[in-house]
Order: sequence, then structure tokens, then C-alpha cells
Amino acid sequence: MHLIPSAHRCLPILLFFSLLSLAAQERFTLSGTVSEASSNETLIGVSIVIPSLKTGVTTNEYGFFSLTLPRGTYELQITYLGFEEIVETVVFDKDQKRDFRLTEKTEVLEEVVVTENVEKLNIRKPQMSVNTLSVQTIKDIPVVLGEADIIKSLILLPGVSNAGEGASGFNVRGGAADQNLILLDEATIFNSSHLFGFFSVFNPDAIKDVKLFKGAIPSRYGGRVSSVLEIFQKEGNSKEFKMNGGIGAVASRLLAEGPIVKDKSAFLIGGRASYAHLFLPLFDLDNTAYFYDLNTKINYKLNENNNLFLSGYFGRDVFAISNNFENIYGNSVLNLRWNHLFSDRLFSNLSLIYSDFYYGLELDFVGFKWNSGIRNFNIKYDLKNYLSDTFQVNYGLNNIYYVFNPGKIVPNSPDSGIVEEQLIKKYADEFAAYVDVEQSLTPSLSLQYGLRLSHFIRFGQEELNTYENDNPVIFDPFLLVYQEATPTGTISSSRGDQLASFTNLEPRIALAYTLNSEQSIKASYTRIAQYLHLLSNTSSPTPLDVWTPSGPFVKPQLLDQYAMGYFRTISDGEYSLETEVFYKDVQNRIDYIDGANLIANNAIEQVILNGEARAYGLELLLRKNEGRFKGWLAYTLSRSEQRTPGRNLPFDNGRSNRETGINFSRWYSTPYDKTHDISFYGSFDLNKKWNFNTNFVYQTGQPTNYPVGQFQFQGLTVPFYGLRNQERLPAYHRLDLSATLTPRKNEKRNWQTEWVFSIYNVYSRMNAAAINFRRNQDTGVNEAVRTSIFGIVPAVTYNFKF
Repeated sequence: MHLIPSAHRCLPILLFFSLLSLAAQERFTLSGTVSEASSNETLIGVSIVIPSLKTGVTTNEYGFFSLTLPRGTYELQITYLGFEEIVETVVFDKDQKRDFRLTEKTEVLEEVVVTENVEKLNIRKPQMSVNTLSVQTIKDIPVVLGEADIIKSLILLPGVSNAGEGASGFNVRGGAADQNLILLDEATIFNSSHLFGFFSVFNPDAIKDVKLFKGAIPSRYGGRVSSVLEIFQKEGNSKEFKMNGGIGAVASRLLAEGPIVKDKSAFLIGGRASYAHLFLPLFDLDNTAYFYDLNTKINYKLNENNNLFLSGYFGRDVFAISNNFENIYGNSVLNLRWNHLFSDRLFSNLSLIYSDFYYGLELDFVGFKWNSGIRNFNIKYDLKNYLSDTFQVNYGLNNIYYVFNPGKIVPNSPDSGIVEEQLIKKYADEFAAYVDVEQSLTPSLSLQYGLRLSHFIRFGQEELNTYENDNPVIFDPFLLVYQEATPTGTISSSRGDQLASFTNLEPRIALAYTLNSEQSIKASYTRIAQYLHLLSNTSSPTPLDVWTPSGPFVKPQLLDQYAMGYFRTISDGEYSLETEVFYKDVQNRIDYIDGANLIANNAIEQVILNGEARAYGLELLLRKNEGRFKGWLAYTLSRSEQRTPGRNLPFDNGRSNRETGINFSRWYSTPYDKTHDISFYGSFDLNKKWNFNTNFVYQTGQPTNYPVGQFQFQGLTVPFYGLRNQERLPAYHRLDLSATLTPRKNEKRNWQTEWVFSIYNVYSRMNAAAINFRRNQDTGVNEAVRTSIFGIVPAVTYNFKF
């Protein structure tokens, strides 16, 4: 009697159970794009959620999504702020492609109870240290002279500040302005300011999405150690022609968009210009100060799997004093992109990018012109593979070629006596390859981890100084000061040679552990290498500042950032709370010797010292997301410090020569250190006609240098200063208000208008942009004089669209 079945009898049974197992594991994919119904404009960050499985995805930068689930029937929720929700039942029994169109909300609906809040998807995602702002919020925030401004709006977020009114750039978590990577449609913007910092270069009418990464930066980004500001322009309305614009106190704007081929191709073109200088002749002032910019975009849908985009930006600032001085500067960028869908799970984007920053100066009273700038050519290829609803992989390559022009002097006329001179141009190449994984290990634990490999080459140049012991900066042990070393000679090399090269591995990891459906804890580690440096020894960058690459004497900056946070939604998403602590350590942060001359310096290595920087702090953000009143309260408690220790160099007799370093090698506050930073923003919808907005800002005064004494030299009173950044300006604070009136729309006309009334700095706080010291001519006593830029500033803006 055989108790064990024979092999031929077991085989059908095994096959049967294998087929059952395969059927149980069978999975299908739903993919497509989500766009706005009225314009076909794709939407970024739309939530596509399966509440019953507590899983979902969001649309990428081009509105694409892919969701893979086991066979079954599921309720699908599609939500996006400001749009009507779509709830559909979808049967997953085959791979399918579906596009969804969201309709903008037009009225306030009666309150409904949602059993599963889809916004809780963000609680489970490992991504942290990220802030997003809607374009409408940016337009609502009161700003100086009534001009909606992306950069000024970012200042209201935790961990973000700037150097004060009229200051260009912004600082993130105690980092310098040059440590922010600013991308407009993937192209690098090297200077984000108009009129030396009063306005930003981004026209809100042309912008679709704004996202700021302060930490846990995905591996697809690199090259800056503080943050990534990612901005995407609108694609244009492919259904019908539309125009909108506005007339403000100092500038006006106009944007047009419409179909080239209906539902297949569209264009967008927007322009903006200031005109306050036109009124200067009324005050007998022969000066000029204005800006203009142009945003353009064309998209073409070749077929279901291929889309082309061509986008560009061009902006210029012009500042002139009489006929003796003229300053022109600005950005130019161009990007050609090709989206290709290999399958319903594999999305790709190929980009060819050109970016340029130009700075020009004409000085008639000295008889020459000056220009400088930086250009880059970037090719990048990114792919995203949606392997399942719990496992996604991003990977790609990019290569950037740089041309640095530190300055060129051109005489205005042949008989001016000035010789044309080109400072030595520099060339470099930055290559990177990356992989980034998003994975849900369990329903409670999600990970995002990746690795970036970066390789930087500094190419040859016409001349490069050589120094004794390869030391371009020497230390005088008797005077205790640093001085420029005298070159021992020069070497020449061709552009194909390599002066230096650097390779860095940059790991990234972030995780989220969900405590329950409303709470999660997140943590992250980020390492980034930055190979470019902005030569600026001011607290706020200026257009005259020059970018320089890492090389034989300047090392790349290396960041290690650690962060941990607690995140919670309250009252079913009506409120949300975000808290984070962070610690940043930056190696090779450059500093400058006392009296450093950075302008038109052909040997910048003679005034640079390599040091280190650190920043640490606590961030709190409490938001109210729903209802007639919305807004947030942000608080940051932080420190930002820098240290440049002395080097150990041997004397000829072998004794150790320990230099003093900067501030005797002690840590000292950076110019952008703000101990306390409090911001409040609120928006209240009174009715369909009136909306009110307010914001309040308080910041600890920025570090600065005051003279600690004076001495007489040949009849002159000469002040002398103590250690760097030991003093502070007075605290900065102000309150702004605005009211938006939207007249009742005439149903017979497409023309829609609104009036925006704003008051900047309501109680006219005279915040100090600088403190200057002088001797009173009457009393002979030294006195401090506060320089302020703005008191109270009312403004009116008229907006329209049709």
C-alpha cells in the first residue's frame, strides 16, 4: 500500500494551487494624467488615494500618475486644493489608462463628513522639510508696493529668512543665499531679484507650482547645500484663448495663453515691467531704475506617449544715474523637454537646458564698460518607475558645463587711455548620476532612500598663479593678520586639461513611522556637495558678486544634515501641526581675510580661507487649512555659526606656527543668524466680494560689526572694529494688511476684475537696514545713525482677466 501519492498525481494539484496563488498575486495598473478641466493645464501634486487600502500616489511634475493594485474593485478619491473632489469606483481587472479633469470650486458647499481624509496620505509619506505655496496664497500675501512676490512669501515659512527689507536672496536654516538651488522649469536661476532685492524675478501669473525643499532633499537634486526651490511655469490653455494682468503702483503685467491646436498644443506668453522711473523727472531727477521680464512656454502633445515643451525666461534690470553710470543685469534661460511614456509604469523626461546670468556696468566718468556673468549648458535625463503602489524608483543622469566670466573691461572710446582687459575665464563640468527609492515596508513604516554620485572637473585656463608651498594666503605672526601671498610664477593650460577634480558620494535617507491615522514621526539624513561659490562678503548678495568654481585652492562645500520631526493633522485635517529639529554641518565654507577685495580680482584665492559652518534649530508650523479663515503661525529658534580655525604651518626651524584664524578660531554668528523668527499669515473670506489678509513678522536683528574704538592718524579719526559679527542690528518687525474687492461678475461678459488695497508696515516701524557711525559736526560727539528703507507704504493694484 502506497501512502505517498505518485509524482504524476501531485503535479496537477501543485499546478492548481500555483495558479490560485498567481491569481491572488495578480496586479493591474491604472495610469494617466490629471489636469484642469477648463484649460487642460496639468496639475502637480494631486492626491489619488484608495481609502480602503490606506494607499495612494500623487501626480508628478507633469501631472502623470501610476497606481498598481491587486485585482479588485476600489473606491478612488482624487483631491486637489481649490478643486472639486472626484470619487469613482474603479475595477482593477486589467491595465488601463485614464485621464481625469478637475473642476475649480466656484462656491462653498455645505459641510460633508468624509470618512477617510485623503490628506492623511502626507502623514505617511517619508518626505519631510518641504513647504509648498499655492499661487493664490502668494497673490494674497500683502507685500511692499502691492506686487505679489514668491520670495517674499517664502520668508513667512519656518526656517526661511532674509537680510531685511530691500535685500536680495533668502536664507534657509542658517545657510547663505548662494547655497540655495533655484530652478525655474528645471533651469538654474543665479539671481532671483529685481531692483537689488525689492522684487523677485518670478511673475506669479505665469507660475503653476512652488515647492521648497529645506532638508531630506531627494537624490535627483544636488549642487547646493541649503535648499532647493523648485518652480514650474504654467503650460498654457489648450482649450480657449485667455488673458489676465494687473496694473499696480510701480509695475504692470499682462499674460496671454491659448491653443495652437485645440486640446493638443498651447502657448503662454507673459510680460511684466515697472515704470516708477517715469515719474522721476517730475522731481528733477535724471535717474533711472526699472525692470522688465518675459515668460514663455509652448507645449505640443505628439501622441498619448510623447509630449514636447519649450519654455523660456528673460529678465533685465536697468539702473542709471544721470549720464554717468548705467547698470544692466538679469537672467536668461531656455529649456526644451521631451516627456516619454515607455509603459504605464515607466515615465521619462529628457531636458536640454541653457541658463545665463549677465551683469553689465558702464561708467562714463571713468571711461569704461564692465561685464561679467556665468553660463551653463545642462543635459539631464530622468526616469520614474512605478513598480507597485508601495515601491517606486527614480533614477537619472545630468551633466552641466559651466563658463565663468569674472569680468571684462572695455574702454568707451579709443582715446580714453584705458586698455581692454579680460579677467581670466574659468571652465568646469559637473556630472551626476542618481537613484532614489520610495518604499512602504509596512502600513506604518515608509522609506525614501537614495544615492547620488557627483563628479566635478575644473578645466584648464590661460593662467594660474603658483605659490610657495601652494599657499596663496600667508599669516603674519607679529601683526596677527592674514595677507595675500606673492605668486612665485604662473602656469598655462589648455581648456582640455584638468586643474582639479572632485568625486563625492551623496547618500540620502528619510523615513516616516505612522503612529495612527493622524500622527507620524519622521527622520532624515542628507549629504550634498556644492562645487560653486558666490564671492560675496556682504550679508545680502548683490548682482556684482561673482560665482567661482572649486579648484586647486578652493574646496567644494560638503553638507551633512540631520532632521527629525513630529507631524499631526487635527480635526480631520482642518488643522495641521509640523515640528522639526535639525542640525547642519558644512565643511569647506569659504571666508575672507580682513580687507579682502573681491571685485575684479584675478587671484581670488589670495583672499579666501577655508572654514566650516554649522546651524541647528527648532521649527514649528501650525496651519488652519479649511474654513473662511485660513493661515498659519510659524516659529523658528535657531543658531547659524561659522568658524575658520588657524592652520598649523611649520617655521623653517621646524617649530609649529599656529595661526589665529578668524576671531581667534572661535565660532561666530554668520550674517544670516536669526535666533528668533516668528511669522503669522491669515486670510479671511468675509463674503464673495471681500477677502482680507494680514501677516506679521518678527526677527532677531542680524549680526553686524560696530566700531569698538578709534585712533588718530595724520589728523584723521579712524575707527577700528572688534571681532566679527559680535553686535546685532535692532530687532526687525512689521505688520501688513490687504483687502481684495471682487465686484459682482456680469454674467453677459467674460471680463472679471478685482481691486487689491494693501498697507505695508502698518505702524511704520523704521527697521534698520544698517547702522552707520559718524562724528556730529556741531557737538564733535560720535553718534550712530539708523538707515531705514521703508516706513508705512500704501498701494492699490487692479487685476483683470478675460
